[in-house]
Amino acid sequence: MAKAVRQISRSLPNEQEEQSQAAAAIMKELADNQEAIISMIAIVKNLHEMGVLNMIKGLLEQRTDVGAIAIQQMNQPGMHNVIKNGMNAVKFLGAINPEQLANTLDGVNYGLQRASKSLENNEEPSMWQLGKSMRTPEARASLAVMTEFLQGMGQSFHQDKKESQ
Repeated sequence: MAKAVRQISRSLPNEQEEQSQAAAAIMKELADNQEAIISMIAIVKNLHEMGVLNMIKGLLEQRTDVGAIAIQQMNQPGMHNVIKNGMNAVKFLGAINPEQLANTLDGVNYGLQRASKSLENNEEPSMWQLGKSMRTPEARASLAVMTEFLQGMGQSFHQDKKESQ
């Protein structure tokens, strides 16, 4: 029959053994993640050369003064409008369909290119040429888009007036 165990001896590693185990674990992780560590060191080196690390260190050391200045700037009357406008701009950008915005911005870009080319060539079209150009499908499409835009904007203005009354 088995004998009852009356004493359990625990072997607790001493401080030197714990440190050597920790160092071995760190060395293993460094070896396993060599490429990431080298990339991180290169990034930190570039930040140091640019002086970014010194700026961050200075900001952290003077954080109370920097925080007080930031709060003073935020409490200026114009900053409240900046914050509200920023929030409205983000809300506006979130409401726009990305494909429609890309299409419209492409049209604006192409229109600006044509306008600058016309200005560079010092072309001044006659009234007859202007009237004739209004009959082109491109000009008519652009005018149709502009009038729809103006009508939509006016409709929004009328809704704002009705809501405020």
